[in-house]
Amino acid sequence: METAALVAPVTALEFLQDSFLLTGEGPVLMVYSLQPRPKARASVSVLQHYRIHGIRPRSQATVPARSSATGTYGEKKHGLSSTAEPNFYDLAVFGGKAVRLVRLHVDLQEEDPLHLEILGPLTELQDWALDVRWLSGDKDSLLCVAVAHNSALLLDVKTGTSLLQRSCLEGCLLYSALLLIHESWADAVLVGGTVFNQLVLWKPGGVEGSGYECKAPVERRLLGHSGVIFSISYFQEKGWLASASDDRSVRVWGVGALGGPGGKCGDLNPACLRVLYGHQARVFSVHLSPGKVFSAGEDGACLVWDWAGGGKVVQTLKGHRAGGVRALAVSEGTGDEERWVATGGADGGVRLWSLRKSEERKENMEEAVTEKLTDLKFPGHSTPKVVCVAAKEGETASWSQSKFVVCTDQGIVYQYCSGQWEIVWQGAPDFQSYCVMETVSITAKDSTAKVHLCALGNLSGSIQVFPIAHPQSGILLTGGSGKIHSVIWQEGKEGMCLLVSGAEGLVYRWCIEVKLNENYSLALKVNPLPPFLLPPCAKRWLLAAVCLRSRSQETLWVCGDRRGSLLLFQEGGKLMQRKGDNAQVDEGLHTGTEQSEDEKNRSDGDGKSSITEQRENKEMHDLKLQPLSCLFGVHGKQGVTSVYEYQGLLYSTGRDGCVRVFRVQPTPPEKLEENRKNSTGKPVENKERLQLEVLRVQRACKGMEWLERVLILEPEIPEEEEVREECQNPSKTKQSFRGEEVKADNKAREVRFVIAGFHAVHFVVWDPVRQERLLVVPCGGGHRSWTLWPPHKGVWPGFGALVFIKNGAVLASQPPGEEPSWAGRAGRTGGWGLREGIHGRGIGCVCRLGRIEGTGKDIQATGNMTETERREVEREGGHWEVVVTGGEDTSLTVLAVHPSSGNMKVLSVITDHISSVRTVTAVTRPEGESAKQSQSLSAFLVSAGGRAQMQCYRLLIGWDSERLAPSCQVIQVAGHRLDEQWERRRNRHKTVKMDPETRYMSVVVVDERTDCVLLALACSDGAVRLFSVSEVKRQVDSLWETFYHQRCVLSVATCSLEDGKGKRYKLLFSAATDGKVAVWDLTEASSSTDNSSSAPTLPIPCLDFPAHQSGINSLAVWAEKLGQQEDGCLVTVASGGDDGQLTVSTIRVHYPEDGKTGGSRGGDSQISEMLISSQTQFQPPNQLRLHLHAHFHIPLAHAAPLTALKLLTPGLLVSTSSDQRVCLWRLCSTSISHRRTLCSHIADAAGLAVWEGHIIEGKEGNEKGSPRFESEQEIAIVRRKGSQAGLETEDKTREGKIGGRFYKETDDEAKVGEPVKAVSETGDPVCKTSDENEGGSRYQTETDSVGKTESEVNTDTGLKDCCEIRGKREKTGWVLVCGQGLQLLRVKNTEMDAEMWKEERIKRERGKVNHSVKVTLQEKAT
Repeated sequence: METAALVAPVTALEFLQDSFLLTGEGPVLMVYSLQPRPKARASVSVLQHYRIHGIRPRSQATVPARSSATGTYGEKKHGLSSTAEPNFYDLAVFGGKAVRLVRLHVDLQEEDPLHLEILGPLTELQDWALDVRWLSGDKDSLLCVAVAHNSALLLDVKTGTSLLQRSCLEGCLLYSALLLIHESWADAVLVGGTVFNQLVLWKPGGVEGSGYECKAPVERRLLGHSGVIFSISYFQEKGWLASASDDRSVRVWGVGALGGPGGKCGDLNPACLRVLYGHQARVFSVHLSPGKVFSAGEDGACLVWDWAGGGKVVQTLKGHRAGGVRALAVSEGTGDEERWVATGGADGGVRLWSLRKSEERKENMEEAVTEKLTDLKFPGHSTPKVVCVAAKEGETASWSQSKFVVCTDQGIVYQYCSGQWEIVWQGAPDFQSYCVMETVSITAKDSTAKVHLCALGNLSGSIQVFPIAHPQSGILLTGGSGKIHSVIWQEGKEGMCLLVSGAEGLVYRWCIEVKLNENYSLALKVNPLPPFLLPPCAKRWLLAAVCLRSRSQETLWVCGDRRGSLLLFQEGGKLMQRKGDNAQVDEGLHTGTEQSEDEKNRSDGDGKSSITEQRENKEMHDLKLQPLSCLFGVHGKQGVTSVYEYQGLLYSTGRDGCVRVFRVQPTPPEKLEENRKNSTGKPVENKERLQLEVLRVQRACKGMEWLERVLILEPEIPEEEEVREECQNPSKTKQSFRGEEVKADNKAREVRFVIAGFHAVHFVVWDPVRQERLLVVPCGGGHRSWTLWPPHKGVWPGFGALVFIKNGAVLASQPPGEEPSWAGRAGRTGGWGLREGIHGRGIGCVCRLGRIEGTGKDIQATGNMTETERREVEREGGHWEVVVTGGEDTSLTVLAVHPSSGNMKVLSVITDHISSVRTVTAVTRPEGESAKQSQSLSAFLVSAGGRAQMQCYRLLIGWDSERLAPSCQVIQVAGHRLDEQWERRRNRHKTVKMDPETRYMSVVVVDERTDCVLLALACSDGAVRLFSVSEVKRQVDSLWETFYHQRCVLSVATCSLEDGKGKRYKLLFSAATDGKVAVWDLTEASSSTDNSSSAPTLPIPCLDFPAHQSGINSLAVWAEKLGQQEDGCLVTVASGGDDGQLTVSTIRVHYPEDGKTGGSRGGDSQISEMLISSQTQFQPPNQLRLHLHAHFHIPLAHAAPLTALKLLTPGLLVSTSSDQRVCLWRLCSTSISHRRTLCSHIADAAGLAVWEGHIIEGKEGNEKGSPRFESEQEIAIVRRKGSQAGLETEDKTREGKIGGRFYKETDDEAKVGEPVKAVSETGDPVCKTSDENEGGSRYQTETDSVGKTESEVNTDTGLKDCCEIRGKREKTGWVLVCGQGLQLLRVKNTEMDAEMWKEERIKRERGKVNHSVKVTLQEKAT
């Protein structure tokens, strides 16, 4: 087994000359180049099964000169040396109890300018290494190492020997250590953070004498922390020492000069200068720099403290998901140069920020609430009512030059610009006491000039439209005679449209154009459009609208009203005329025309006569458009607040706390007849038969009910890459606001977005993926007018300022003279994502969906790229494995894993669960035509977990030819909770409520039908429940439940059987905490899903049997057909439990039409008789008959509870445990044998996903540029007679260089003396092979470099056949382990195991195999 991809907590970060970033993730060392843009360049596995906790570069001045690699520098280009001679850097990498040297080669003459070389063997210590430093005055590879028991070592890593060791007199345990080294061992000073919350300072080299165990006294002791110390940093220029502690504080101490020549110990009485409290959890890392203190902790935040400003937080950097920041690095910037800050999270993500030293103000990217609000000093005696921003769409004007428009209760419009207020327009008396206002920026016709328009509506149906810069050019429109509820500007097909919601549900529309005359005066041209007619309801007015275009080029409008409904209108669609409304419309049109004539001298005079306009307006307004589709009240009774379209999908928000992602779809045939008629019974025209379909619902954080809008997150692409992409693809459309701009071959896929709204008294911008607040402004709540700057509609650039009205004042969250945060190119929220995080907390389950392959067209379309970029695209364009993970952070993540390169991309994050996700399963089928099946998948996904919650989704996975990666669209099907079912019951106050702590422990698909899917769930309340999920009806129905186990049910599994006549049977297996397995016959339940009967018959298990002494965490079930001479089939059940035991049970199944139970295999089984006698005597003769046939186990398969068990191929099992071991087991009909074990890098392993795949001639996984894990060791568990477990490894390494890149191969295989013994219930050995009797090893060693395999065939013919099979083709298996991260393992030569399994089965059926095993459990003959 070997690692193909890894995502683990990032535990080490280090900058190298501000040009490179080194990261440690598990045992893998990775290097990123920072210029011209951050990018991963090389990686190698260094520390085998240890995690990297520190990387220490050697000073370039101490590197000896070499002819092939000198330490000189030439003129720098993109941060790399441009000299012809290559440079190199020596790195000391440490973690756990290991230290190793690595050399980073920098050579611009090669295609890959960076590559890593491992120098020497792994040096393993006897204690945990906390810090490592190079001796600067030494020319050899001598390191000073601080270890956990307050000791220091002088280590020669080339030879792996310890030259000196010194201990402190206070031999306590250290949580952190800092070594200060000058030139020699005698100058060393060690600062340790003890388990007693103290900092002790002592000199390892200051002890006289040559004894190996000489101990040094404590020179200084710093007291003050109330928790253990996790990190220590020293700033030599100021003599400051900083410590980060478990007590959530950072303390800065004035200690004076430490280290240096002679090993100075600083001041005699060091003082605590400052105590910094700002983190909400433990502080893991601290770093001191000139004027700043950087700290990072478990709360996921990196705080920047201003030392000169009194120790206040000046900036908060948050970009990781739950789990905290585990590593922090700050580059050595000087002057006003950029300073890089890197953070590594428990989610496996690496984020990078670019800061400038001169920035002393508070940045606005932090989560911290902006308490200081700025009053814009609104003048006048009237009260401001409405505020809008007057800026161009996409305008990059600075915040200090922004313009805001305010309308008062006296009908006066003010404009704020450059700190000054001025009156723009003063309305008639009918505009007093009430008005609605909206602004927009449009381009003048036949010109490039931008004009800001303002529209105001009043109580009498009048709408004043005027340019803000030339209000005298305005016009007056009329929308009925009643109150104007809302005014909306929206770009339409023919230009900018004004939508005005008037009385009786009428939405009047005009298309407005702006002309620039020869004398540079502005003129407005108005073209009326047919109004919309909203459905009858109590609150009948419009709040949001968006325009889009259908395939037939007909304009579509999607609107949201105050009742919470979403409506679809079509130009030329449903038309309705009401004679009773004509008089009212005529009256309004006449009034509007007369008022327009009064102001005709202020316009251009270039309009038609009033009579012509009146006739056209009357004819246009007589036609009222009715909605084609209506989702009534979908956002509750408080209304829809916004509707937004992006790349073919629609996003709506409401005051119900939800964002709904929906689309326009053709109407299904069954609903076509219903929609053909309107309310009067007359047929209407709907050529495209369109309707609105909600795909999924995204809730905001708890308590955030008032949502205002959705803001799209821009992709995290550096500026240089954006410029390069624009130069290469000038015609590429980044944003698609029209349906026709979406390419036909790319289906609409959801993008990442943030939610803006109100949470209690704060305005909040919320990121639902990272579960964090990006902007918080204390504005007082939602009942007020507000506007958000910058005016990028629908796009969140990473910063912003809020302008709002409160208590008659106009306030801003940012002073007008101070720019909001854009700190360099990386000054966006969350910085740059060098590596995307997955789950901040533990991953509890994983499920594979399928495989997606790129197309050859995408690879051919890379003509404008460089050769290096072309190779990267070709490498990334291979196949991707799509998996779904569920974690303790209550989220589901859809991932695409590229096995060849090890890259992982997050396709979607689902946050619908309210508690942790415990289990997930899926039913996958190819989507589309057969020729494109490898490019698309459709999966039905079911997830379940805490609070008895179950969610069902339809995932559409496709290939994005623009991003050259898979894409995912999530469609919510249904959800179900047990307590919600209780809430709907009558007289529920008389009954006991369902336990809110009930958890779903496991879920499995029992049967997939055309109309529904049957699911079986294991529940913590002792029940096994069967549900039916209808994707058409979008509902979940409970069919039955049984409390047979009376204990927590941990796992369920199913098995499908088919007899000789083609009849199918369904078996369900359930296992509980008492160690028993129950078998249920669900054949009748799967054939009939009618749950209308009031009292369904509860099922009775066909069989149950004990398998473990404690809880059973995982089940793996498969069936094997018997020969024609024997009846029924054999079902094998493998189980793993909390006792660390692996148990395999074989069940003999007889079909009803057999007419006999058989007994050809020998004596009766007493255990089987005891187990099943109570069930079989009541079984009808037409049902399946089950008997326990064999039962054997391995007592200590793992050193900890076995958490997951999967069948990779017939006869090959994969198991994992919290002991961080992944084991392969070979199964035959009578025995279990251990094949191989790999030390996993994933802590708390909880789930497995396995599948098979092919490798042709070793091509896959050996491509150039992929991350390398060559130096891993496979550690096998050796089991001998009289011993439970041992450890013996063989490490044969071969080093070489291919194509300028170093590689390292290993032949790490177990030396197994004897096979693992499978023990029967009586304690006697169940399996003994002829190899064991002869004293030989069962592991047959192959000389092939692919790996060593074991053979259970004891004949030369069997070995020869296996070798021939192996030579024909190579088949590989994949194992994905999840826990505190993800690790993808490649298992080679699984084809041999499958062939041997088949061969052994064939020989057994023919009676040619004489088993040397005495099976004590057999079926009972009747």
